[in-house]
Amino acid sequence: MKREARLLLLAYLAFISLGLPDTIFGVAWPSLRQQFGLPPQAMGAALVSGVSGYFCSGLLAGGLMARLGVGGLLSLSSALVALGLTGFALAPSWSLFFPVAFFVGLGSGAIDAALNAYAARHFSVRHMNWLHASWGVGASAGPLIMTAAVAGPGYRSGYALLACLLALMAGAFVLTRRQWSQPAGPAPAQAARSATLQATLRSRNVWLSMAAFFCYTGLESTVGQWCFTWLTEGRGLPVAGAGAWTAAYWASLTLGRIALGWVAEWWGPDRLLRRASVGVVAGVALLVLAPGLGGRLGLLLLGVSLAPIYPTLMARTPRRVGEERAAHAVGLLVSSATLGSALLPALVGFLVGRLGLGAIGFTALALGIGFALLHEVCLHSPDATAPPPAGAAEPLQG
Repeated sequence: MKREARLLLLAYLAFISLGLPDTIFGVAWPSLRQQFGLPPQAMGAALVSGVSGYFCSGLLAGGLMARLGVGGLLSLSSALVALGLTGFALAPSWSLFFPVAFFVGLGSGAIDAALNAYAARHFSVRHMNWLHASWGVGASAGPLIMTAAVAGPGYRSGYALLACLLALMAGAFVLTRRQWSQPAGPAPAQAARSATLQATLRSRNVWLSMAAFFCYTGLESTVGQWCFTWLTEGRGLPVAGAGAWTAAYWASLTLGRIALGWVAEWWGPDRLLRRASVGVVAGVALLVLAPGLGGRLGLLLLGVSLAPIYPTLMARTPRRVGEERAAHAVGLLVSSATLGSALLPALVGFLVGRLGLGAIGFTALALGIGFALLHEVCLHSPDATAPPPAGAAEPLQG
């Protein structure tokens, strides 16, 4: 197997493994509450701890890639996540459990940034979409694994199994760590050395991209977290029906990435993003304004339209911000996306308490329009990167 194909396969497996621990905490939470005698609000401590680690890793990822290389950072980060999951499995008290979430978030965020930085430089837009669809496969499998563990030997065994899987992933990265350096053209570590974090933050395109990622993940997470409440309390759907439509929304994100990956290179990334932006606004408008089935179909249109945005925007990053800023920029985008997914659903909760359920629709519509406008501004901002040097490797197209 050629080196490029081998690394592509490993990247797919890595994205699946990245999704596995991201969605299991909610399944384990009732068992954790019983084990440690916790009040419901204690859940927030672990969530804040994990988000903080994820955010910090994005800020540090560019510098770490410069020092360790992509392969070294992937090896170290996967090992850190495996150790963190082991800590979850062994923690004898809540005071030792929830701080470990910071290190799991730190490692997961670094894996996310390193994989996206490498994929944006070396893989096609099609593969970027399919790689992020693979995250959805892991995110779907994680709750099934933890559910089986909770129903059987207990939540500790679920965390232990995932720790073993991440340890295997770390071993694979250790064995291939030198292969992640691209011999033709500048290596990611070399590109990271050519621009500091401070210089990267002086780029207008970096700030525009950060704002777009913040709006995108804020919208995706806000709708995902609040659509069940919107459908049951706002639209009168029974619990089973609202749950099915909520699951369908998340499924449409994964299936949309698989389907739109086929057309990403045919349309081109900017045209795909523009059409997706229109679909986002149309979908959220239907969800908010149309009663009955029309609004629920708008939820699916929104999911499919959101699907290609994150991976395609990430694939455009090296050209949009410049190769010399790409490593730091990807880390900043991951941090900005993390903030959006954490802060905006919380803000909606505050607004719902003050203004009622209508705040959900108003915020979602504002975020959808805001993202579409930001992307148009990005499209009219000239790319920062120069033409690739002669002999530079082309993205893997297969």
